[in-house]
Amino acid sequence: QVQLVESGGGLVQAGGSLKLSCAASGSIFSIDVWAWYRQAPGKQRELVAAIPTGGRINYADSVKGRFTISRDNAKNTVYLQMNSLKPEDTAVYYCNAVRVVAATQFPAWGQGTQVTVSS
Repeated sequence: QVQLVESGGGLVQAGGSLKLSCAASGSIFSIDVWAWYRQAPGKQRELVAAIPTGGRINYADSVKGRFTISRDNAKNTVYLQMNSLKPEDTAVYYCNAVRVVAATQFPAWGQGTQVTVSS
């Protein structure tokens, strides 16, 4: 089992920055992919950024060049640095961790943190 707790959300003006953190506990040694998702009101949850263990980081086109995902293994924490924020970035942001066992994915989710960008 993996437990995830996000923090760092809040209200910011357009053009500003926020840094989200996701603290992990439990069976974190077996995580294959760390990711951030977001869900805006009335929209489906979408992938923002993912950092596979030993793989290439990927970003949604809408955040490329503005957001950076990173991980600190010593602190068991994954971050999402968000710069040049836009009102359309407003959403609840969720941390996600996936274990892959025999081609089956076992995801874990955090409770979400609200990010609101004012124009």
